[in-house]
Amino acid sequence: MDRYLDELIGRSLPEGGFASYEGGEYRPAASAWAALALRFHHARGDLVEKARSRLVEDQQRDGRVSVSSSHPSAYWPTAVAVLAWQGGALAHREAQERAVRFLLETSGLHWKNRSSEYIGHDTSIRGWPWVEGTHSWVEPTALAVMALAVVGRRDHERVREGLHMLQDRQLPSGGWNYGNTVTFGQELLPMVDATGMALTALAERTPRETVERSLQYLRRETRRLRTPLSLGWGLLGLKAWNEEPPESMDWIRETLEKQQTAGPFETSLLSLLLLTSALANGLIKALKGTESIARQGADS
Repeated sequence: MDRYLDELIGRSLPEGGFASYEGGEYRPAASAWAALALRFHHARGDLVEKARSRLVEDQQRDGRVSVSSSHPSAYWPTAVAVLAWQGGALAHREAQERAVRFLLETSGLHWKNRSSEYIGHDTSIRGWPWVEGTHSWVEPTALAVMALAVVGRRDHERVREGLHMLQDRQLPSGGWNYGNTVTFGQELLPMVDATGMALTALAERTPRETVERSLQYLRRETRRLRTPLSLGWGLLGLKAWNEEPPESMDWIRETLEKQQTAGPFETSLLSLLLLTSALANGLIKALKGTESIARQGADS
């Protein structure tokens, strides 16, 4: 992976953090994913620390980390920053703690679903949204659950409700999409990236038989997919359940090599594939093995 790690390192910025592409501007989500990829490849710890510090500088007073300073309401990168700060220096842990409080105190918009004929999921179960003031969806909820789990908040009521939301959004035939299950009586199709994220969040928190159809879906789809977002999360979802196809590294290399014809992958996607190649047992297990922030008032 050295060649692709060098490609990632080439997108680092002198002031800390990473751009989405070489020569581009700083992006918080890209910086967080790049820090995770380099950390678990044991590469350029100096860049990892600079990226973490840049995320601290970018954090807003209430604890959120947004997509950009011009879009503060799009705060979904907060959860990824929590993952990137895990095991960091004291200043990073203090920022992580503020971000954790923010996640625990926020949710999407929710209401009682008057009829399941039109919307198949329970709209009253709280999760997390992509953007402030909108409904909760699968991917940001899964990321928030992961982030809170690695810092020791897995039994907090917000995490339990987030897990319940993910279980409710699982498609009857298996898998997840962005968060709709049945609309006007029609079951919607699953998506590999959303399924991998949901399975990562649910690992060790729900009986295997409740997600077996979703695991079957991932086993089947990862064999044919060679795109970074789907393959990365598909493999992470399987690894979280102690499954790793023996061909997984070949698939990752094959996907990385597609940049020669398709052009460079965005930094978050490149980092995701590199991170996936370094983890044997999934993301949460890897991060839970590192130093966690001190819990102030357990589950308060």
